[in-house]
Amino acid sequence: MFDAIFLIPAFPLFGFLVNVAFGRRLGEPKSGLFATAMLGLSFVVTAIAWIDMVTTEAGHGAGGRTHIVRLFEWMPVGDLKIDMALMADQLSITMCLFVTGIGTLIHLYAVGYMHGDPKFSKFFVYLNLFAFSMLMLVLGENLLVTFLGWEGVGTCSYLLISFWHTRESAATAGKKAFVTNRVGDWGFMVAMFLAFGAVGTLSYTGLNAAAEQGGLAQSTATAIGAMLFVGAVGKSAQLPLYFWLPDAMEGPTPVSALIHAATMVTAGVFLMTRMNPVLSAGADWVPTLIAWIGVGTALFAATVAVAQNDIKKVLAYSTVSQLGYMFLAVGSGAYVAAIFHMVTHAFFKALLFLGSGSVIHGMHDEQDMRKMGQLRKWMPITAATFLIGWLAIAGVPPFAGFWSKDEILLFAFDKSPVLYVLGLVTALLTAYYMTRQIIMVFFGEAKWQDKAAEHGAHGELITADHNDLAEQPADHTAQPDASEASDQHGHAATPHESPWIMLFPLVVLAGLSIVGGVIQLPGVSWLPDGIVHKLADWLHPLVEGGERVIDADLDHNKSWLMLVAIAVALAGIIAAVAVYQRKRVKAIEPEILANGWYYDKSISDFMGGPGRKAFEGVAWVDRNVVDGAVKGTAKEIGLVAGLVRKVQSGYVRAYAGILGLGVAALFVWFILVRGIL
Repeated sequence: MFDAIFLIPAFPLFGFLVNVAFGRRLGEPKSGLFATAMLGLSFVVTAIAWIDMVTTEAGHGAGGRTHIVRLFEWMPVGDLKIDMALMADQLSITMCLFVTGIGTLIHLYAVGYMHGDPKFSKFFVYLNLFAFSMLMLVLGENLLVTFLGWEGVGTCSYLLISFWHTRESAATAGKKAFVTNRVGDWGFMVAMFLAFGAVGTLSYTGLNAAAEQGGLAQSTATAIGAMLFVGAVGKSAQLPLYFWLPDAMEGPTPVSALIHAATMVTAGVFLMTRMNPVLSAGADWVPTLIAWIGVGTALFAATVAVAQNDIKKVLAYSTVSQLGYMFLAVGSGAYVAAIFHMVTHAFFKALLFLGSGSVIHGMHDEQDMRKMGQLRKWMPITAATFLIGWLAIAGVPPFAGFWSKDEILLFAFDKSPVLYVLGLVTALLTAYYMTRQIIMVFFGEAKWQDKAAEHGAHGELITADHNDLAEQPADHTAQPDASEASDQHGHAATPHESPWIMLFPLVVLAGLSIVGGVIQLPGVSWLPDGIVHKLADWLHPLVEGGERVIDADLDHNKSWLMLVAIAVALAGIIAAVAVYQRKRVKAIEPEILANGWYYDKSISDFMGGPGRKAFEGVAWVDRNVVDGAVKGTAKEIGLVAGLVRKVQSGYVRAYAGILGLGVAALFVWFILVRGIL
């Protein structure tokens, strides 16, 4: 079976090629359903590979679960010999399971969500290419194959974020994502140069073995780890390069779900985990830096989320914050906890984003939560599933997010109590702003009715059939016309539930958000015959060199930390209810938080002012000094060559005359100067 793992990325690649060639002819919804089926087949192949890995290979031990498939020799250049090779092991198959599984649900949801879009088939061209790129990233046997997928997801993010490029904001957001990620890509490339220079290979097996066996100097391992982290900061939206991710909300909601939950932003955490032996072989300051940047990003993004009013922007900053938790785990040596939270986050964040898309669809493209309220009565399934996602991300047991976040906080406490406290404050804010969102959207006052009354009083709107409203595409470039936004009485149309093709993925993801924590629950065996007891046992052979060993006393008495985490989550929920539901405390939403501490604006102002002038100065130096030196040398050579060219006439008589003059000159030299003759 493992010889066929190339089928995992091959199916979405085939879907991409077919839709490129025949997508318009297939039309809607066939092109979308075909793309969904291709990724679904990829999930089936992944599931079969996973079953084979945990059963057939069990007798060979955990180390026997790594399988490398070399497709062809890709780059034989001198000592640099790189194969186009895929590697199936515990980490890559875990990643493939949720990338293909959740990706398939998002594809299916998008078939309903993108209904009526004039570029329907093109959207699924990009979506399948995105999935293919992410699968190549996680299945790559070496850094260069991973880098191929790394660049692929970056390109696809640009195409999908700016999908509705006729909106200036969407075009700008796509460019911001593309340019910001180039900074991270530079770090990745430098790491590859250092790795090849030190070890002579880019293979993960070779690099990690060298690190574990002392074949990699500490200084080199430190530099490689630091540069890989620069790459991860760009791709996984950490400080100081996080600011592209909130603007990525300009793309269609399925894109937001795919980027935030199942692809792209998880790439940095995956890379750090894959290279954990190299990180462990380097200086201690690199993991410590990763932990502090992670917790700083988590807290920073959480403070911004508490004052956002766009339903998708709240979730976007939430993703930045949750990614910060994952890097806190990586920096604390909790690689299993990082992957655990990545998986559970994929469940509840995909659910929340798709749920927000359902709300936007039902609210006729409205994204401002201040114009919502009481939607649970009109969208009961969306509301019920969204509530499950809320409880999961808020850290309420027994939902999936509680278990993974609690494990990260345990390791953070063991590394530094300050990291733990900052992580707890972030958890408090997470429960607070997510409860705020729930109240503003599904409870509270029905603010959309105020809008309806205003329209009715002015008598500006005309009639529309409610059945037609359910078929309108959500948050598209064109705003609904008057007939799409009103009922037969001239009022704004009431919210409505989404079609089944959008609700089915919500129900599945809600179930996963409830039970997802079981993969790492202590003492729970989730496979027969003791093959694998939990995620830690499954990943142990790949992270045993870098995984932190918790202090024994803390490990035996960690239940009190769990109780503290529960109390903090409940405190955040109660505080939000008191402010937004009971109205007992006035809401405090400073403008500085609503504007993201003006961080993005400061960067934009700098790049448009002093930064632009500085880069223009660099460009002048490049043109006149660097290029000037090269061009000047070429010009002087050209002048000399021009003079020499004049004597190269091609006439034999001229050459004979020059030869005669040379002989005469020599004759004069020897007679008059040397006095020989």
